[in-house]
Amino acid sequence: MDVVLLLGANVRHHRKLKGMSQEQLALEADMERSYVSDLERGTRNPSVRALGRLADALGVAPHELLLSI
Repeated sequence: MDVVLLLGANVRHHRKLKGMSQEQLALEADMERSYVSDLERGTRNPSVRALGRLADALGVAPHELLLSI
């Protein structure tokens, strides 16, 4: 699986497990909601720094966002 698509699927998975909306995740990660949406659809390739902010906001280790579900 493409790593960008895998990341997007994992972000969506963990976000939904936490009961967060894209808007809530975006606020917690200091990002735009549209950027989170693009990430979840696999149309954006985030930086390592963005990966870290997403992981922090979701309460997971960054590597967990790159593991196969």
